[in-house]
Amino acid sequence: MEMNEGKTALICGGGQSLGEALSYRMAEAGYDVAVADINGENAKKTADQAAEKYGKKSLAIEADFTKENDVKRMIENVSAAFGKIDVMVYSAGIAKSNKIIDFQLKDWEKTIDVNLTGYFLCAKETAKVMIEQGSGSIIQINSKSGKVGSKHNTAYSASKFGGVGLTQSLALDLAEHNIRVNSIMPGNLLKSPMFQSLIPQYAKKLGIPESEVERVYTEKVPLKRGCTYDDIANAVLFYASDQASYMTGQSINVTGGQVMH
Repeated sequence: MEMNEGKTALICGGGQSLGEALSYRMAEAGYDVAVADINGENAKKTADQAAEKYGKKSLAIEADFTKENDVKRMIENVSAAFGKIDVMVYSAGIAKSNKIIDFQLKDWEKTIDVNLTGYFLCAKETAKVMIEQGSGSIIQINSKSGKVGSKHNTAYSASKFGGVGLTQSLALDLAEHNIRVNSIMPGNLLKSPMFQSLIPQYAKKLGIPESEVERVYTEKVPLKRGCTYDDIANAVLFYASDQASYMTGQSINVTGGQVMH
């Protein structure tokens, strides 16, 4: 923990579900944490708990990552409060599921906006601070659907494939500034609100009862369990650390063996 004393991590989408868990793990690992979320109350609750439990400085920011002015204001606030940003984790994401012929344009646009454009804007503004300080680590929470297509999840998968290309391009842009950019590709977070919200559509897609969906998805995994928040946090802490100092532009799978390339 002492290794990260005085370092700052910004968690975009840090107020709920996976992002909330990442905020706590970063604080536990010694980082001061800035928790940004579209839901300001959630951001404040998470930031307060991180500070109270782990004795680190924290900051809560309400921001819509698809709006450039919100993102600029967020980065200004973090810089003013902490003076630097050592790590930025982009954990915001949404998923809508439907067969392509029924997929609504508004759902496509919203998914691309949050999952890809939001990542672009947060990385762009964070990079300005990191270039100034001469170092940094940008980490995108992607998905195994950024490596393989996903039935009935066209917008989600397209946005995540785009995220891999963006990560690689940012890594090339920023290498000369000692800034590393990487993605993490989780398997199915079966207990997450996002996966749980999709269970009715998945049951319909597979032609099975809703109560069977989790079991079917677990069976697809060689290690026979779903991905957990801790599995992702372990990879985030590795990417953020000096142990990963020779890794940039990578998209590492955390899938229990379900996706291996």
